[in-house]
Amino acid sequence: MSAVLDALPPRGRHRMLSRDFSRLWTAAAVSAIGDGVTIAAAPLLAAQLTDDPRLIGGASVAFTVPFVLFGIPAGLLVDRLDIRAAMVRVDLARVALLALLAAGIAGGWGGLPLLYVCLFLLGVGEVFFRNASQVLVPFITADSGLATANARVMAAQEAGSGFLGPLVGALLFGVAVALPFGVDAATFLCSALLVTRIRGGRPPAARPERTGVLPEMLAGARWLWRHHLLRSLALLSCLINIAGNAMLAVLVVHSRQVLHLSPFGYGVMLSCQAVGAVLASRFAPALTGRLGRERALVATATLIAASEAVLAAVPSPYAAGAALALFACGTVTWNVVVVVLRQTLVPRHLLGRANSVYRLVAWGGLPVGAAAGGLLAAAAGTPTVFAVGAAVMAVVAVALLRGARRQWITREDPA
Repeated sequence: MSAVLDALPPRGRHRMLSRDFSRLWTAAAVSAIGDGVTIAAAPLLAAQLTDDPRLIGGASVAFTVPFVLFGIPAGLLVDRLDIRAAMVRVDLARVALLALLAAGIAGGWGGLPLLYVCLFLLGVGEVFFRNASQVLVPFITADSGLATANARVMAAQEAGSGFLGPLVGALLFGVAVALPFGVDAATFLCSALLVTRIRGGRPPAARPERTGVLPEMLAGARWLWRHHLLRSLALLSCLINIAGNAMLAVLVVHSRQVLHLSPFGYGVMLSCQAVGAVLASRFAPALTGRLGRERALVATATLIAASEAVLAAVPSPYAAGAALALFACGTVTWNVVVVVLRQTLVPRHLLGRANSVYRLVAWGGLPVGAAAGGLLAAAAGTPTVFAVGAAVMAVVAVALLRGARRQWITREDPA
């Protein structure tokens, strides 16, 4: 618990973190708890409605497909619109969606189709909101504080969605199946209220001149494609997301069929991710400074590969919890490094669009991984999914090691 408290942004500890950032951080923390509630409850609901791993994995596919379909349009909108007002509207739309899902479940007409539709639309909102919040951070935070700011947002997200949320979600699911989704709706409402209190943001002059939808979208794509470092990191992120989301999509099946856990036990196991995530968010900036960004990325890929290998080889709830902590530690450290690189290397007027193209490539691996994980688990069992994921991550680690020897980050960003 002390690690979680250390990850919070106490008043005065970092003067480069403004009050506006604190409001954004608090909004992220509150909504992350709601996300964790749904992260635990949605697969439990799907598993209650069907025993087919492919249909259970379909819930993850429904949530992540929008990352591919709407990534670039979301980036264009982020560059064009008032970021804060748009984030509030997205939060309020998600409140309505979750209220509808909760009502459908309580009324007896909330089956898999309604779950898929609501998760799909929630995914659309998530694509826009995450892109918008990352674009907003550099406008309300000094450059010297970007690594700390991003690490703290990730800590809040992981502590909420990976620790508190899953525990609460599993408990609420046992009380009433519809209750977790109603609680998530309330957290998005709180997030909307907090975002309305942010006073700073992108000045109108920083918005691009409107030259047409297609030319504006292509401008971000062309810039990213020509930037060798960020293009390569986007492709490697795609592979990481394929391996990681294949694992997460079938984890509920693994917990029931192999580990023999109850719904609450599944929530506890998920919460182990927060341990690694909070530790990584606390120490990743200093560790990255000590190791260098190249070697830090090699270490993250190695950690993720090791976590998947443990899940594949050791059918123990304790080993699974430790593996998930390692997995989260690796992914958060990866995100701290690459998000700061995007925020500092991409021109401010292109940040939303270049970010969206990066996410299109990187997040494109999420639905692919979820679908592949469900199919592979149905055919060969969940340990095979984890073993294949470990092999993919080993390939990523080797590619990163080659890049580290060439100092590919240092050469493009000497700072």
